[in-house]
Amino acid sequence: MIRRREISVVMVASVICALLAAHPAASQSWPTRPVTMVVPFAAGGATDVMARVLAPRLSELLGQQVIVENVGGAGGMTGVARVAKAPPDGYQFVLGNAGTQAISQTLYKQPLYNSLTDLVPVGMVAQTFFILITRKDLPATTLPEFIAYARANRAKMQYASAGVGSTSHMMCVLLNIAMGADITHVPYRSTIIAMPDMMAGRIDFICDAVETAAQQIQGNTVKAIAVLAPSRSAVLPDLATAAEQGVAGLALSGWYGLFFPKGTPEGIVRRLSSAASAAVDTPAVRERIEGLGINMIPPERRTSEFLARFLPAEIEKWAVPIRASGLSMD
Repeated sequence: MIRRREISVVMVASVICALLAAHPAASQSWPTRPVTMVVPFAAGGATDVMARVLAPRLSELLGQQVIVENVGGAGGMTGVARVAKAPPDGYQFVLGNAGTQAISQTLYKQPLYNSLTDLVPVGMVAQTFFILITRKDLPATTLPEFIAYARANRAKMQYASAGVGSTSHMMCVLLNIAMGADITHVPYRSTIIAMPDMMAGRIDFICDAVETAAQQIQGNTVKAIAVLAPSRSAVLPDLATAAEQGVAGLALSGWYGLFFPKGTPEGIVRRLSSAASAAVDTPAVRERIEGLGINMIPPERRTSEFLARFLPAEIEKWAVPIRASGLSMD
């Protein structure tokens, strides 16, 4: 009887050792099949644009195709939740942003995931900022004129966003606070989906990411009012910031970062982190990113360790205006 128990213990120990030995081997060989990058917003939006700039070069660096899959809903939480619940084998990761990873944690009473414990940070890939754009026929050309118009017409105005809790939503919430006007919010699955409604006059304004706003501004389909960032945009050099136009408190930036499900092997996390950093350093990719108006970030801020330190502070940063606004979602 004792002998059988000894054999059983040896067998169990052997199995555990075999699994532990296979774990780093699996990390070293990853990926052996296509990998899915989940974009938690609809196709054509700012996050989708960033993903499709990165994916081809990531595919080359990893030796397997990186497939972009759009999983929108709940201000981006639906897509992130899918990745958070996925097997931690390295074959699904999400391109998150300030809205999905930071704002959601305070805005929603019961977010679909815990950004700090349900996901593993891979690294930041870029920094973005927002532009206040309006329908072409809105009778304002500067931020002071826009604020005066909004205060006088608040009851009939509407603004769009990429969903409740998205960064575009919260930027407009901050704008409302600065104006002292509570404008009606109309959430979409992506700001790009809202553009036709704004062009048709059904939506009055959007606080949109520069990479999608600039295209519309340069195409003369919308009117640009202000850069909601600390400095002007290289792709819109003549457009003044909110601060330059006399309005403080509207100089916040957004960002993009990659995340795996909790439990993903460290070797896989580091491999994707290294590939993502190399991808944005590729001249053709860098040129495309900068051409969209997105800011590059230095290599030391692209690491998993940096993002792990950055995210808790980012959650707290956004918690302040969310609580001040009294906004809360079930």
